[in-house]
Amino acid sequence: MDLYPLILAFPLIGLLINAVLGRRLGVRGSGAVASVAVLLSFVGAIQAFIKVRHLVALGDGEARLVVRLWEWIHVGGFSADLSLLFDPLSVVMILVVTGVGFLIHVYSIGYMSHDRDYARFFVYLNLFMLAMLLLVLGDNYLVLFVGWEGVGLCSYLLIGFWYDRMFTTKMSNAAAGKKAFIVNRVGDFGFLLALFLIFTNFHSLNFDTVFAAAAHHPAATGVMTAIGLLLLLGATGKSAQLPLFVWLPDAMAGPTPVSALIHAATMVTAGVYMVARSHILYALTPDVLTVVAWVGGLTAIFAATIACTQNDIKKVLAYSTVSQLGYMFLGLGCAAFGGGVFHVVTHAFFKALLFLGAGSVIHAMSDEQDIRRMGGLRHKLPLTFATFLIATLAIAGLPGFSGFFSKDEILAAAFSRQPALWGLGVVTAGLTSFYMFRLMFLTFFGKSRVEPERAAKLKESPPVMTVPLLILALLSIVGGLIGLPPVLGRHLLGGFLAPVFEGLHHIEGFGHAEHLSASKEWLLMGISTVAALGGFLLAWTRVHKVGDKEGLFAKSRNGFYRLLEDKYRVDEVYDLLIVRPLSKLARFCWRVVDELVIDLAVNFSGLGVRLGGELMRLFQNGRIQSYAFFMVLGLVMLLIRVLVQQG
Repeated sequence: MDLYPLILAFPLIGLLINAVLGRRLGVRGSGAVASVAVLLSFVGAIQAFIKVRHLVALGDGEARLVVRLWEWIHVGGFSADLSLLFDPLSVVMILVVTGVGFLIHVYSIGYMSHDRDYARFFVYLNLFMLAMLLLVLGDNYLVLFVGWEGVGLCSYLLIGFWYDRMFTTKMSNAAAGKKAFIVNRVGDFGFLLALFLIFTNFHSLNFDTVFAAAAHHPAATGVMTAIGLLLLLGATGKSAQLPLFVWLPDAMAGPTPVSALIHAATMVTAGVYMVARSHILYALTPDVLTVVAWVGGLTAIFAATIACTQNDIKKVLAYSTVSQLGYMFLGLGCAAFGGGVFHVVTHAFFKALLFLGAGSVIHAMSDEQDIRRMGGLRHKLPLTFATFLIATLAIAGLPGFSGFFSKDEILAAAFSRQPALWGLGVVTAGLTSFYMFRLMFLTFFGKSRVEPERAAKLKESPPVMTVPLLILALLSIVGGLIGLPPVLGRHLLGGFLAPVFEGLHHIEGFGHAEHLSASKEWLLMGISTVAALGGFLLAWTRVHKVGDKEGLFAKSRNGFYRLLEDKYRVDEVYDLLIVRPLSKLARFCWRVVDELVIDLAVNFSGLGVRLGGELMRLFQNGRIQSYAFFMVLGLVMLLIRVLVQQG
């Protein structure tokens, strides 16, 4: 039986069952229902992959399947169907979303076992999976946008899941969820404007129609540039790039499985997917593609420097996520669309593993997240330590691990396109290695700094949490083999994705990156490896060997270190330039425009009617004598007027 046409139905059924019966099922029953729903979607994704792979192997037609569910909108000349598109790009994405999502659902059964709102949690998780699958599988921009808004809503619900807790002394969990929702609306506004421009110029929102029309009869240069920049604005919001990255670090207020699912493996890659899906539009505007690359490169190094000074285990991983997303945009901007997608895949493996490993540490530490209060945990949590180490080696880009191959492809593309961006990427690779090994040393090595009452309770997480760690650790080791560079073997993922991006070769004027020689490939791989080893050695000498609990600039505690520790004070700048002026404007509109102008006008109108009524009451009093008097008075006045006119 083919399950792939029903891939959206399974999480929908799962969330409905938990919404009605979740409390009665208990945490294991509720978690099992949610997990089985995602597992069935994963099986459907595997079936879709097999069918699409067969079409790719045939090579004599379009490697895609379209499942039309129903006609959604048909108004005048506009129509949009609710149809699912299974092509190499969407199939790769749903494999990652459902595969990693299933492991995180299973992990959540153990992590949320002591939470009284477990049923609501699993409802939200399944709802998120439904929205993400809709986003990835929609065959037009409108369906994609519905899923886009859906994951934004689910992000708000899951980040603020513990709405009655304080995330920091200045922000509650509920406020963190609201911040994520509002910042994403800024990007979504840009996305909407882009959709209006696309429909106005190409008279459709269907991918095939839009891309064919744009490739053969592109709109004016200014319009195409505007479309590309507005789509990028939407992507920077969802994928936490400069300048709209500020929501993601505070999104760590949610439960750790939420961080792993939404902010490592799925939602934050939505912007990357959207740009990759719109590759034809970006190929037609090379200048915008350059902007994409610079946004990614600057975001990567910007977030990496902040991660070097953070002491909250989840905050380090949060800024690491922002930085790695920057790598993906760097790859897309250098026209390595396949490389960007490749890094989406490998990042899902090792970053989900890092977040779940951090969750295992937090679970064992009774919700403690400050790495300065840890140390020596490798003896108490050996399995968590081993898997966390594998993920660290992968994200650091050391040879043989998954992150090495995807980073190498992006850096090679950057070297061919923009050597300056390649330099940013190499420095970022070194910083990534430094802050991740700093995190490793402070958490698992050295003397224990754990409080005695917590140390007495330390123990490894249950199998329901550690088995997903082991599977993700294996994927973090072997995942890179699907994208070997030419000097080492065959790029399986690149060959699979080729039918999606083959249209780029037919676009006139689109410059393609030069093919690097084998010697250059080896040289670039060697340089990135040296950068990763340099970051490790710096962490070893400044953190592990010396026992420095603060990091790179701790001894001097200079102004730059404090600036990094305060995240470049971007939030404070936004608060000063945007939030406060808008708050004052809103207060002015409330106190002056609303209360003094609008309310006064409305109240005065009512007062005028009331006074008029009171005046009329003097004449309409119900007394016959008064009416007779006014009648006689009227006749006398009429008679006087007639006499005056005759005289």
